[in-house]
Order: sequence, then structure tokens, then C-alpha cells
Amino acid sequence: MTGTRLIQNFSGMQAHLIVAPHTATDTLVTTLLKLGLSVASVRPTGETPRLDPAGLESERALVIVDGDLPLPGMAASGVRDLPPVPVLGLVGVEAPSRLKGLLQFGATGLLRKPIHGASVYAALYLTVNEHGRRRALEEQLARHEERRRGRRHVVKAILRLMQERGLDDDAAFELLRRDSMRARVPLEQYCEALVQARPAVPAPARRIALSE
Repeated sequence: MTGTRLIQNFSGMQAHLIVAPHTATDTLVTTLLKLGLSVASVRPTGETPRLDPAGLESERALVIVDGDLPLPGMAASGVRDLPPVPVLGLVGVEAPSRLKGLLQFGATGLLRKPIHGASVYAALYLTVNEHGRRRALEEQLARHEERRRGRRHVVKAILRLMQERGLDDDAAFELLRRDSMRARVPLEQYCEALVQARPAVPAPARRIALSE
């Protein structure tokens, strides 16, 4: 997990339990409280649990969900995007469909039922830190994609300087690089602003001599 801080202390986090009404969770809740977490229980009243992860605090919240419930996304064809908070799945029946449901719900860790207190910390550790690792990778890929899209503005800006100032491509690039550093903005962002602020000047049309 290079560049990602490992979390070993879960004190101050809040666990949101999504479990069926008669599921035995006393051992789980007791252990979570000993580890310094607060616990909020979400008891499904219909067929599908009602909890919107987007409304939770991304730095403090944790969702613990029972894989034996009919989870949202279980019928989806592919794995959904990583949710904004870590998700720990409780596994009773190890059927592929149940495991797939937890995967689609965004679980990054599993805890077998019946729950033993000694296994809770390890499950939390893997769930929270794997979520953090994957989130960091997603953000890194997003930055790379943003820079890749910005490369076309760099090319346009280089061509613009070559046309306006008679520079070669290396000199034009170096000038843009220095100016972006002076402005303290990424090269791609600087070039995009430059291209948008100054419309392209049409290249002079060639004169064609007509032979008599």
C-alpha cells in the first residue's frame, strides 16, 4: 500500500449494521464497542435494506452488511464502483450468488457467521485498508486520465507558438513549461487556458502562380 496510510486504530468510527431483525449480533456489537466504534443498527423493514452510503461520513463511517439479505445490486451484471465508505460483509451461506451480491455492494472484507470476537479486528483491518488502497488507486487513475485528456491542449499550444513565434517544437514546449511553472499551475491546465483565451490565427494561404 505504497503512499496509503494504514489504519490500525478504529476508535471514533461508526459502524452501520445492516442485518435481518433476528440475526445474532451481540458478539459483533460488543467487540466493536471494545474497539472504540459506535454502532448504529439498520433493520430492514422490507425486502431491501435502506441505507445510502453517499450520505455517510467518508472518513468515519463503516457499513457491515449481512450477505444473506437481498442486497441492492445483487441482480446487476457487473461489479459496481467502489462505495464511498468501507463495507464489511457477513457471510453465512457461501453460495456464489451471495458472495457476488456482497462484491457488487462494494465489500472489501468478509466475516464468517457465527461471529467470534477474535476475528473481528482482522476483518476490520483488511476491510478498511483495502478500501483505502483501492480508493487511492482510483484517484491516481483519475488524475492520469485528466492529464491524458489535457495533452491535446499541450499539442495545440505548442503548434500555436510555433506558428506565432517561429519556434521549433522543443523551444515551444520549454517556453510553455517555464510559463506554467511561473504561474504555478499544471502544464496541461495552463495550455488549456492559453488555447481557450486566444483563438487560433489562420495560417496564411499559399499563393498559387498560374502559368500563362
